[in-house]
Amino acid sequence: MNAICGVLHHDAGAALAPMLAKLDALGSSGDSWRDGDIALGARCRAEPAYAEAELRVDAAAQLAVVANCRLDNRAELCDTLGLRAAERQAHTNGDLLLLAWLRWREACPTRLLGDYAFAVWDGKRRTVFCARDPVGIKPFYYALTATSFAFASTVEAVLAAPSVGNQLDDATVAAWLTRVSLVSPTHTFFEAVRKLPPGHCLTATHGNPPIVKLHRHWRPEQTASYTDGARRSDADYAEELRHLSRQAVQARLPTAGRVGTHLSGGLDSSSVTVHAARELAAQGRPPPLAFSWLPAVAPPHEGTAPQPGELEYRLVQAVCDQERLQVFHQSPSAEDLLATLRQDAALPGAHVHLNEDVTQRAAAAQGVTLLLSGWGGDEGVSFNGRGGNAQLLLRGRWRQLLANRGGNEPAFKFLATVLLRLAHPELAEALRLSLRRAGPRRRWLIDPAFARRTRPLPQPVPRLVGMRQTQLWLLQSGQLTERMEGWAASGAAHGIEYRYPLLDQRLLEFALRLPPQQFRHQGHQRPLMRRATAPLLPPEVSQHIDKADPVRFYAVREAFAATLPLMHQCLERRTEPLARAHYLDMPRLLQRLRESPFRVWTHLPPLRVALQFLDV
Repeated sequence: MNAICGVLHHDAGAALAPMLAKLDALGSSGDSWRDGDIALGARCRAEPAYAEAELRVDAAAQLAVVANCRLDNRAELCDTLGLRAAERQAHTNGDLLLLAWLRWREACPTRLLGDYAFAVWDGKRRTVFCARDPVGIKPFYYALTATSFAFASTVEAVLAAPSVGNQLDDATVAAWLTRVSLVSPTHTFFEAVRKLPPGHCLTATHGNPPIVKLHRHWRPEQTASYTDGARRSDADYAEELRHLSRQAVQARLPTAGRVGTHLSGGLDSSSVTVHAARELAAQGRPPPLAFSWLPAVAPPHEGTAPQPGELEYRLVQAVCDQERLQVFHQSPSAEDLLATLRQDAALPGAHVHLNEDVTQRAAAAQGVTLLLSGWGGDEGVSFNGRGGNAQLLLRGRWRQLLANRGGNEPAFKFLATVLLRLAHPELAEALRLSLRRAGPRRRWLIDPAFARRTRPLPQPVPRLVGMRQTQLWLLQSGQLTERMEGWAASGAAHGIEYRYPLLDQRLLEFALRLPPQQFRHQGHQRPLMRRATAPLLPPEVSQHIDKADPVRFYAVREAFAATLPLMHQCLERRTEPLARAHYLDMPRLLQRLRESPFRVWTHLPPLRVALQFLDV
């Protein structure tokens, strides 16, 4: 992993040292710099193809930049900045960021395309200017105290800064213990540590204490929709989507090293995998290795009708057969899940999907150093059209609304659901959670006294009216960032970096410009994505409409049930008290661990969040 850190403090050099020590495990090379009350540091991977963290200093201009940055528009930036051919080759991304700061100051992030988190020290202004990419692919955490401002790529490094306490935030803890996941674009589990929200800048001005101001640099709501005069055919939209998707994958492939991809058999992961396979073949490099969350089983017999669950394997195998790829199926064992549950939920690295931890280890065992993921497609180009029905209802377009009804769902039930989501989204969300997660409050394992005195950190509840408004909410709610921060931290422990082609800014803005019928039309979801991928993917993949994956779910459920007795033994054998036990109803937790597998299965989400939070 590439990582950066910095601190404004009266003894900046001494303050930076423990922060860098926390980053040493993430990168084998790097640099540090100090000038008075400011100190900056970077750690990066030894492989040049992945070395994205750097520190650059312009003493004459009294500027320094520390950046974790991958730029997609280097050529355009060089043109705009007037660099000659020889200078283009010599200038690193950090050099370009310094020049961009000199030219555009606080507006420089609006000129950048790519994944980045960086900080510029301006000695003349005595300010630190920080910026994070539009969707938060590169992590950025910070803390402001009475005497310092500190930032870093990891929570642990920020906690190591002087006078930054590690007191847990009760509101965040309460939210975690009463929900399956925690979504916040700004909060962490620690009172003192915050996240720079995606698409935002921060300016910290030297002082006692430093003064911090935030503002947005990416405003997706201002993306202009395609007008009627510029409307094109369905085929034109599909061709542009294929071009942008191929470009996004190409930009994220390293010049060396073994590449892996997630492959579920769905549209998003399959299209990313195919583009990657063909681009690597064109470069004369080994094909990507595909990693599936399905458990390893014998392949289905040729020529036979798919049995329940076999279709998931057939979709994955169809892509692999077409591109001649090797696929690795893996599902976590009880021992794997025990290791996951023993991670500290207060740190982002523990917020990994139950299937992904074993995937990271399998990829690392095969020498993979980069994983391409289709994560983020559902919010962008393969959006399913949520919110469109409510808008049709408001506009009185009943016939078009009923045409969007899927399958044999009764009309009255369909309309009642749309009306409820429109009139009272909070109640609709509560009902959805209750049905989907079996989550009445009595099943959560939070300590009753703690729950009574603590108001949980509010979680975003969307008012899903209009497809565009829904997409904008999904992009900015923090859900995407939460997973990417977790995967960045957990992947770094295995020497793996993640990249997300479908979250390319050009693809996202293309998706926001599209007419609604490209996402849902006459009951069909994702029509544009299906047209665009039809020339790329096997027909059974591009036309498959069911996103359910029961094989993966049941395999994890069975492994989880087998894990709980092991966790119960760990708790029973402990001689020291658990530091966080007072947050939980421990008698009920121990009782749940002793219950039969059938009872356990209905309580998986509460058990998982409680056990991970305990930090056993």
